Amino acid sequence: MAGSGDNISEAKFLTIAEVAAQMRVSKMTVYRLVHSGELPAVRVGRSFRVTERDVNNYLERSFYDAG
Repeated sequence: MAGSGDNISEAKFLTIAEVAAQMRVSKMTVYRLVHSGELPAVRVGRSFRVTERDVNNYLERSFYDAG
């Protein structure tokens, strides 16, 4: 989840489709990240929501320095 000490009521939750659009990948790729545990998500009914902060943290951890 979002880092400790964060106020969850202020978190911005994104749908899988919004995360996929932001990362420019398919929805299936985002589902794989969620199911593997690489990208934390909250299950709401039959759908998932991901905090914007968790998306940003994932992208920062995954950045590849080719130089």
